[in-house]
Amino acid sequence: MDLEILTPEKKLYSGEVYGVQLPGIAGSFEILENHAPLVSALGAGKLKVLKDKNSSAIFQIQGGFIEVLNNKVSVLVEGATEA
Repeated sequence: MDLEILTPEKKLYSGEVYGVQLPGIAGSFEILENHAPLVSALGAGKLKVLKDKNSSAIFQIQGGFIEVLNNKVSVLVEGATEA
């Protein structure tokens, strides 16, 4: 599954991933390969990129939106820092 994390200033992450855990406005959720199409708002919190089953990267985000379509995940956030 392809993941892109974008802020208004730059691209924070782009690459093939196993999954991603996100802070939704009603609670956390996880996207894995072959997920149904989805558009959702994100709250402020921790975004965890699961690069594979043994490694991950964590970003602290300030809220935004996610789109999932055909194994491509696009995350648009207002601001983020790598934790």
